[in-house]
Amino acid sequence: MRRVLTLLHLLPELWRKLCSKPITVRYPFGEMELPSYYRGRVVVDPDLCRGCGLCARDCPAAALELQREGREKYRLVYHPSRCAYCGQCEESCPTDALTLINEFEKATPEQDSLTCVLVDRDEDSSSD
Repeated sequence: MRRVLTLLHLLPELWRKLCSKPITVRYPFGEMELPSYYRGRVVVDPDLCRGCGLCARDCPAAALELQREGREKYRLVYHPSRCAYCGQCEESCPTDALTLINEFEKATPEQDSLTCVLVDRDEDSSSD
């Protein structure tokens, strides 16, 4: 008798679950909705970047690399496969050139294809 009462108690909950909308997403068959606070891909405004290297210095995962070839010639390279998406680079940037946007990197079996150059500043482009 006790078992029957327990099952009867669960019937309203079962009915609610059967009639409600599923909470799973249809990804990759449908669009994935990311929350507004999601910290994803790193983007840089090259006009604001001074090449100070604070973002690369403070990155705990060494995902940013500043390659300097002179005072005004540098490249900022981003390695998403290393990135922890912690936002420390965004916090460290004094000019607010770096931001983490609400997108994510697509999966790939080749790690080198993920690496990208965010800023490529040479002496010719800085004198314009």
